[in-house]
This record gives sequence, structure tokens and C-alpha cells, in this order.
Amino acid sequence: MTKKAHKKSPALTTAQYDQFQRAFDFFNKSLFQSSLPHALITLQRHAKTRGYFSPNRFKGRYAKEHAHEIAMNPDTFLSRKDVEILSTLVHEMVHLWQHVHGKPSKSHHNKEWGAKMKEIGLHPSATGLPGGKETGQKVTHYIVKGGSYEKQFAALLKTKFGKLRWDSLSDSPNAKKKRASKTKFSCPVCDQNAWGKPDCLLICGVCHEADEDEIVVMIPQAPEGEDD
Repeated sequence: MTKKAHKKSPALTTAQYDQFQRAFDFFNKSLFQSSLPHALITLQRHAKTRGYFSPNRFKGRYAKEHAHEIAMNPDTFLSRKDVEILSTLVHEMVHLWQHVHGKPSKSHHNKEWGAKMKEIGLHPSATGLPGGKETGQKVTHYIVKGGSYEKQFAALLKTKFGKLRWDSLSDSPNAKKKRASKTKFSCPVCDQNAWGKPDCLLICGVCHEADEDEIVVMIPQAPEGEDD
């Protein structure tokens, strides 16, 4: 009975990657008008990022061909809902869109990229909250309520997509506790950084010294696992 049950169940690797491929295909059609080429979707434990896009990361072993990579970090799945995890996939799909159809820049998250994000219902923000810086090297996003992405995610669930099955358990309880007790704060004016407890109220000393009449409150940044 046990052997027959194993035969009927899909292979773990196939099941896990198939869901990400199905999500990619669905969002490619519904949010990008099927304008994106296929990319190799991988699971990569990359420090301090939820995912990343890497152009021409693979080449054919026999044929003269190249493939782009979209990597998802499984270490960031545990505390997030499926709608949030797949928003990272779409975030990286916007990078793929820009690589193919737009003009990428050294800042990585530029205005063109940001405009496309907003168009599909993901709002760029360095903090992951409204009001955060929208361009730069490290920018994540938040899901726009009632926006295109939120609507299309709901439509995806109606296709019997199911739920993402696996979480990574590589984090030890001590590592999680340490990470939760230390938050990065950044000045929205001069980009000076400081670290402290999540509920700290920090004032930028650099800006205050430059103009003693102005007090600039530093903004807490997205927790470890921000989108690349």
C-alpha cells in the first residue's frame, strides 16, 4: 500500500517547481500580455534577499542558447503568505520585462521599472511600506489593495492552483530571535544607516548637524529578505 501511494504522488521536485512555473505562465499572460520569454526558476538561499533576477545566467550544454534566471529564496517563505511569496516572483518578472523590453540601469530599480511595478499592482518601496523610497539598489514593494496583481492572484487560485507546499527550516530559533531584535533604519534624506530594536525612534545626527532646525526621523527598513 505504501509503495503504491508513493507512485501516485508527484515527485517532490516536480511538484514544487511546477507550481512556480504555473504561476509564472499565468502572470506572464495576465499581467505581461505573454511578452516574457521563459526563464529558469530556481530556489537559492541568497542572504538578505527574497529573490533576484539574473540575465543570461545559463547557457546550453549542447545547443547555442542562453536562459535568464529568476531565483526564489526559500528561507523567506516561512513567515509569508502565498500571495506575498508570488509577488516576489512577479517583482523579478518585472526585471525580466525591463531586460527584454526596457532600459535597465546601474541603479537596478529605476523609474521605468517602478512605473511597470505600479502598472501591475505592486508599489515599489525601500521599506515595504507606503512612503518608502521607490528607486535604488535595494527596493522591495507592497501589494496595492484592489490592484491588478491582487486581482490576478485571486484568479490564479480559481484555476485549482492550490497552495505552495514547502517552507525552509534552515533558520534556527536563536537566529530568528536575533534577527527580530535588530532592525536597520535609514535616513530618507542622506541615506545614513543605523541599527536598533524594531520600536526605536531614531533621529539622523548627520542631517541634524547640517541643519540644527531640522529633525529627520530615520525609517525602519524591510526585514532581512527584501526583494532584490
